[in-house]
Amino acid sequence: MPDAFAYFDAKLSHETDPSDVSAAQRAGDDLLLVDVRGVDAWRQGRARGAVHMPHQEIAARAPLEIPRDREVVVYCWSPGCNGGARGAREFARLGYRVREMIGGFEYWAREGLPVVGDDGALPRRFDPLVMVVRETAGAASTVTP
Repeated sequence: MPDAFAYFDAKLSHETDPSDVSAAQRAGDDLLLVDVRGVDAWRQGRARGAVHMPHQEIAARAPLEIPRDREVVVYCWSPGCNGGARGAREFARLGYRVREMIGGFEYWAREGLPVVGDDGALPRRFDPLVMVVRETAGAASTVTP
């Protein structure tokens, strides 16, 4: 099974998930979360702490705006969108350490992680289909935020 180990080892070195990104943010890790969706999607809502750089603009903007030694994590809409992979590929082509956040914005929001729009914070909702949710003091919370 060495092929399976190599595959999953490589996969885990190039992917992360919303919970791990959120934990890294809370721990003060120096990763840069980049939303690679279009402007309308960005305005509608995004992961708190993300910067906006549509995947079509990465080649022109990243070298001017993001230091090459910065770890980058990209996301798009959801598992059904390949914009995150396109963005990650472009950052990798430019020589950045980059990972794709699997699940994209959809799973960030479904896990109840902080979401903001142009007018500020948006309500947090926890989806019991993607995580363990429990009721505490009349409000839904996660077992692991």
